[in-house]
Amino acid sequence: MKKYLVLAGNIGAGKSTLVGLLAKRLGFMPYYEPVAENPYLTDFYADMGRWALQSQLFFLTHRVKTHRALMDDPCSVVQDRSLYEDAEVFARNLREQGALSGRDWSTYRELYTTVADLLPPPDLVIYLRASVPTLKKRIAKRGRDFEASIPDEYLAGLNRLYEEWIGGFDRAPVLVVPGDRLDFVEESADFRAIASTIAERLRDKQGALFPYGM
Repeated sequence: MKKYLVLAGNIGAGKSTLVGLLAKRLGFMPYYEPVAENPYLTDFYADMGRWALQSQLFFLTHRVKTHRALMDDPCSVVQDRSLYEDAEVFARNLREQGALSGRDWSTYRELYTTVADLLPPPDLVIYLRASVPTLKKRIAKRGRDFEASIPDEYLAGLNRLYEEWIGGFDRAPVLVVPGDRLDFVEESADFRAIASTIAERLRDKQGALFPYGM
């Protein structure tokens, strides 16, 4: 039976790495976060209040197309970040920063919830929870210049929104991976524990990442 997994988490949490490891271990097709040439980005950075809605609508459209494509894939799939995070974390962050007006946020939110209700949900969401120091360490390790200057406050704000979102997410079961304690890149035993727990969850067994908890 086809399964659909989503890897969720902040910048630097290790989503792409874990997607690749799980795809190989479970025999799933990996779907990485798509690179989209957003035609609004230049305008957005010049005037966020004017172009935030258009930019987020572009990303939402791209996410919906990806979601539809992986639903049409006959293989079991594991996805790097979903449309849910785009709306519940990144678009909401723009709203909190004042880049999205109340009216624009309401319009965007109504479209997002309508689309989300129409699309099949994942079988399991794996949330990689990591503190800002852990995120910064992993960001530095992968050496992307454009990420080096991300402020700690920005990452902390996204972490707060991730926690709020995952705490109220009810479209699919959720498995929380304690990223500060489990290093699935450096420690093969940690990865095996994560993969085993995911496999149990997919067999409708409520496995947990003991002794670390969830």
